Amino acid sequence: MAPTDDSEPTDLTASTDSTASTDPAASADPVAPAGRGDTAGDGGGAGGGDRASGSAAAGARMPRWLPRALVLALALYACFLLGSWAFHQLVGLLVNILLAFFLALAIEPAVGRMAARGMRRGLATFLVFFAVLIFGVGFVVLLGSMLAGQIVDMVENFPQYLDSLINWINENFHTDLSRVEVQDSVLSSEWLQKYVQNSAAGVLDVSATVLGGLFRLLTIFLFSFYFAADGPRLRRALCSVLPPARQTEVLRAWEIAVDKTGGYLYSRGLMALISGVAHFVLFEILGVPYAPALAVWVGLVSQFIPTIGTYLAGALPMLIAFTVNPWYALWVLGFVVVYQQFENYVLQPKLTSKTVDIHPAVAFGSVIAGTALLGAVGALIAIPAVATLQAFLGAYVKRYDVTDDPRVHGHRRYGEAVVARLQKALHHKKESPDS
Repeated sequence: MAPTDDSEPTDLTASTDSTASTDPAASADPVAPAGRGDTAGDGGGAGGGDRASGSAAAGARMPRWLPRALVLALALYACFLLGSWAFHQLVGLLVNILLAFFLALAIEPAVGRMAARGMRRGLATFLVFFAVLIFGVGFVVLLGSMLAGQIVDMVENFPQYLDSLINWINENFHTDLSRVEVQDSVLSSEWLQKYVQNSAAGVLDVSATVLGGLFRLLTIFLFSFYFAADGPRLRRALCSVLPPARQTEVLRAWEIAVDKTGGYLYSRGLMALISGVAHFVLFEILGVPYAPALAVWVGLVSQFIPTIGTYLAGALPMLIAFTVNPWYALWVLGFVVVYQQFENYVLQPKLTSKTVDIHPAVAFGSVIAGTALLGAVGALIAIPAVATLQAFLGAYVKRYDVTDDPRVHGHRRYGEAVVARLQKALHHKKESPDS
């Protein structure tokens, strides 16, 4: 029995220890809070480490707005590339539309007068374009027939021109050239053979260029016809999306553009008339055939084909003058160069400034800027565009009365300043002994 009694306390003690170990709340040991505090401290440290690692992971995680921003940036870049590609593909069409718009503005006064008398705008526009077409076709046919006849005469008389040139060279340079030797050397030269081969290979390119030019011309005429015939409808459609105040400004700009474009064409026509008369006098003095047609050619081509129009206008009279006398071609060339300088620096700035109402320097600079931006098209429409912009902005610029000062008129008061300085010096000299 004694061993049994000795074993029971042991079991109770073990049971109590197991209960205390399993149930922390049942333990009354005063050291237990410290133990629990240590345990809690360890648990708090572990929790703090978890929170720190969680915050670090949250900090390293990608922001929610960043993917959307990347997608938006890529979409904007793709749109930019697409827009740039579309613009480069459509730049030719946009230039044609711009030319057509200015052509419609140029014929707007004539169409408006005919429409004011009761004629339909479509029929009035058709009649204006038909008159322009008839004039252009007749002029081209007349010049074409004249040029063809002159080329035939030149080919037939080429041996005589060559003989006269060889005789002149032999007399002045004491050489012994013959026409047969010159012809053989020219025909057997490598550069002539290469030129013929390149010309034969470039026939298709020239044909494609001519067809492309005709298609572009047709496109410009069609768009300009629609702009001129449906001008009021186009203005109403544009004003319908604008408030009333903006509608007034748009209509004012439209009217200014019509006036300035008409003035520009008037100035060009006047310069073409002066140029034609001047060259007609020269051709009559030299005895060049078809002088009236050549004068009209020089006047129109040099004024309405920018940049290269002067060279095209002078090439044909030189060619025909050469058939009369080779030296006459040099006279024509010299006159064309001299007259072009006179026109660029004297005639054109004055006429342009009066009809389009812009400064000659601004007109010259606008032509250079237009050529740099759009080539020949920019040179053609630069002056009316700048004149329209200047007149439109001038309506919103507040101006004041200019003070009555000689310096405004370019007269500086040198004499008054010198007299004032002398009087001041004398006055200072008189006061210095008293002081």
